[in-house]
Amino acid sequence: MGSWMILQRVSRSIRQGNLQQRMFSRKSAHSECRTVLAIPSDAAIHERPPLQNAFLQQRHSSSSSRASSEFHIGPVTQLSPEEEAMRDIARKFALEKVAPLVRSMDEASAIDKSILRGLFENGFMGVEIEPEYGGTGSSFFVANLVIEELAKVDPSVSVCCDVQNTLINSLFRRYGTAEQKKKYLPRLATDMFGSFCLSESESGSDAFALKTAAVKVENDYIISGSKMWITNAEHAGVFLVFANAKPVDGYKGITCFIVDRDTPGLTVGKKEDKLGIRASSTCPVHFDQVRIPAGNILGEFGKGYKYAIELLNEGRIGIGSQMLGLAQGCFDYSVGYVMERKQFGKRIWDFQAMKHQIADVAMKIQAARLLIYNAARLKESGGNVVKDAAMAKLYSSEVATYTTSRCVEWLGGMGFSKESPVEKFYRDCKIGTIYEGTSNIQLNTIAKCIEDEMGSGKSK
Repeated sequence: MGSWMILQRVSRSIRQGNLQQRMFSRKSAHSECRTVLAIPSDAAIHERPPLQNAFLQQRHSSSSSRASSEFHIGPVTQLSPEEEAMRDIARKFALEKVAPLVRSMDEASAIDKSILRGLFENGFMGVEIEPEYGGTGSSFFVANLVIEELAKVDPSVSVCCDVQNTLINSLFRRYGTAEQKKKYLPRLATDMFGSFCLSESESGSDAFALKTAAVKVENDYIISGSKMWITNAEHAGVFLVFANAKPVDGYKGITCFIVDRDTPGLTVGKKEDKLGIRASSTCPVHFDQVRIPAGNILGEFGKGYKYAIELLNEGRIGIGSQMLGLAQGCFDYSVGYVMERKQFGKRIWDFQAMKHQIADVAMKIQAARLLIYNAARLKESGGNVVKDAAMAKLYSSEVATYTTSRCVEWLGGMGFSKESPVEKFYRDCKIGTIYEGTSNIQLNTIAKCIEDEMGSGKSK
């Protein structure tokens, strides 16, 4: 694993002969691997931002101290030194850069440009992208830690990071050709947003009822149709568009196409005026006879439905992480208030009824964390995450709803005022029960998995 943007600089320095390489073997909780640790020269260190320097030095220290040691399987919440360091970088960015702008961004329904730049500069937008493409070269689990930390401060910023990592980057990394990866991954890691275009006005939960069509003309495809509720559309430089290129085959004609923003006929509509996550851009995207070369198919023809299901199943873990961070951030603020606010001559915290309510919420948040972390670890180990991801997403969204409602009540009038962040968390949480599969869809998925397990004799 690597640090955020350090790996890009490290690999460049290696080619220039400024660094020495040392090999350390280690066993992870799931598989054996070898990690290359590059030790930078003093000159290279001084060129880097202090935050990145701190991470690289911490990783060098921790790796050296356990060069011949082994990781043992432990609690899913136990983080490696690298995971802790990366979590701390995301936390620092959220608290120092995002927090002062949360209220103004919510009111303006737009994420400040400095935050958008910061997401890329810190490597949060290309967590799993390989260093050869300018990415961080880290893990799916770490991507979820970043999503969680950002959501503790502003879920709007968190979802931008989530969609980029769990959907856009994953599709390119998994199914892109060598040329497609070379063209898009370096941009996605450093300065370009991508949008996942699946939903339509008549195809929400019934996603494969989509009407957007792609007609082949000579060596090109002409795409016509409209997409709805597209996250990051306002900023996106590339759109991954799911269109039916062979309607006679039903959903098996759905294919994923790469469409650049400047392609003639592509227009992004007006931003939705939303209840929550207002700063995150959500727009309709229209395709009016958009002509693209056949080489812009991502993956195989007719496999778009398979890719969408696969990525959304994994992406639900990311939404779970967003809801977890939201609940934790709201809880932390509210408990701090409760421990200071006095009524009837004593702190609100000192009333037993309040302690019981707070303990109940803390238990639910921890249960959600265990579901999410386990699902993320399971995905990294190559396991089937369909049921675990659905459970994690469903439960964490319910916990976020429950937590924010309780917190509003604990703060009383302040909880209902925009003077505290609690009312925003309360508004933001509702989307967790809707996007990337509604709560009812998650229940259907879980039930189907149980049915399959019972039928195959694999029930637990």
